[in-house]
Amino acid sequence: MNIYGMTIKMLQDYFASSGENPAKAKIIFNEIYKNRVTSFYDISNLSESVKDKLGRDFEITPAELVTKYENETSSKYLFRLSDGLTIETVLMKHDYGNGVCISTQVGCNMNCIFCESGKLKKVRNLHTYEMVQQVLYIRDILNIPVSHIVLMGIGEPFDNYENTMNFIDIVTEQPGIEIAARHVTVSTSGITPKIIEFAQRKVVNSLAISLHAPNDELRNKLMPINKKYPVSGLIDAAREYTKSGNKKVTFAYIMIKNLNDSNECAVELAQLVKDVNCYVNLIPYNKTRSTDYEPSDKKRIAEFFDILKSCGINVTVRREFGGDINAACGQLSADYVNDQKTSFF
Repeated sequence: MNIYGMTIKMLQDYFASSGENPAKAKIIFNEIYKNRVTSFYDISNLSESVKDKLGRDFEITPAELVTKYENETSSKYLFRLSDGLTIETVLMKHDYGNGVCISTQVGCNMNCIFCESGKLKKVRNLHTYEMVQQVLYIRDILNIPVSHIVLMGIGEPFDNYENTMNFIDIVTEQPGIEIAARHVTVSTSGITPKIIEFAQRKVVNSLAISLHAPNDELRNKLMPINKKYPVSGLIDAAREYTKSGNKKVTFAYIMIKNLNDSNECAVELAQLVKDVNCYVNLIPYNKTRSTDYEPSDKKRIAEFFDILKSCGINVTVRREFGGDINAACGQLSADYVNDQKTSFF
């Protein structure tokens, strides 16, 4: 078992079950996340017997980097897991700090037609520690400060719910990595029951829902998940999320030329979300090698934006990161899914 998969509560239970003081859990967290120790024997305020026990029961290993791609605003890292599978993680450099976009699964079963990540079907969920390792590699090994985390990489976080929630607890707990809770954003394609469950958590994180269409007919074509969890229930779940803790939800809306970018779609979208405490984030489509879709042109996006704004909707246009290195939204896994026979698998 890897120590990076243990929450404080799990470690407290671990120590209590062996007759040790549960307070040692916070010592461990402080040492591995604050002081960044990579050996239990470097923890001075533990007895040798406890260090030996920890060494027998836990690994404390970093992620294994295979390769990376970089440009001025972002870096993409390909990591190899212990079973030989690979995942991708993206570092995004903002004026206000550095964000890390992590993967939560190997592959993805959501099969959104515009997304490269879904071309590789889900192989397995990531363990909690494999998510934590993605952040720690950038923060500790590369020594790059991390202020924001987005769960928007390969996979559907709510299809790996328990491990995802444990990850969030670890990165927001004190002592721990201590990312501000609101600076951890979970992105979902719309698994409605899990959105409601997520809304009931005490920790107030940010939620982004990939909407991409204002009605069932169009969303069914873009996102097969909509056939199970249609738009009306999804919007109801979003309202439920915003009810407590002064929370806003972000609706991501990818702009695909001549598909979902008409003025009629803009008006319908505005009517759909007008009574939800939300932002709409317009995302220019990022081209991939496996689809023929084109991004909406800038004038069309501007007109769509203006319609939403005139209807009183809080709307932004996402800044593009990493398109030239296949690190942008919807592009992750492009480099190795299309070259599986000669790539890293």
